[in-house]
Amino acid sequence: MFSGIVEEVGRIARVVDAGGGLRVTVAASAVLDDAKLGDSIAVSGCCLTVVRFDEASFDVELSSETVAKTAPRWHEGARVNLERALRVSDRLGGHVVTGHVDGVGEVLERRDEPGAYVLRVRAPEALAAHLVPKGSVTVDGVSLTLVDVGGPGGTRPDWPATDLTLWLVPHTLAVTTLGELEPGSRVNVESDVLAKYLERQQLLRQAEVRS
Repeated sequence: MFSGIVEEVGRIARVVDAGGGLRVTVAASAVLDDAKLGDSIAVSGCCLTVVRFDEASFDVELSSETVAKTAPRWHEGARVNLERALRVSDRLGGHVVTGHVDGVGEVLERRDEPGAYVLRVRAPEALAAHLVPKGSVTVDGVSLTLVDVGGPGGTRPDWPATDLTLWLVPHTLAVTTLGELEPGSRVNVESDVLAKYLERQQLLRQAEVRS
């Protein structure tokens, strides 16, 4: 479990084909402070298990499913957002993040506003029901607040229900990779886990009524 508060930006130092999946070495420092084999680290929003580490890097293994369902940044030189799993005693500065990527979204637009950098993102269609104004979403492992949301019940009913805006303050740009995003960039998206539970319960109740 994570909070979506990025601890540092790491760099993918090595990628090796591992029989359909990948073994990836990530150069890092802060997240290695108390690392142990088997620890979970969120890499740009994807919860991965540490299978090797030293004082300057750690290795993770990605299945073919993970590679297929996440943003295409598993290449040498890519910068990635890193966060260790929460301790029970930690402050929850963001929101409850599982590190299980729900889908890949696309950056449609970026613009500068006074004191902020604004991204318009198109999320996967299956996540539209989970997006609400002032709700939470995780983009590349960063806990963010939804501002404008398209479709019925959103602030921009003229937009598709999958579209949202994120207002990023200078601090977020300085300590994450989000400032590098441009129109056309692909991003890992995880919607609020509470919204997913509520949607599932609603669908089951509707199925019971129909039966």
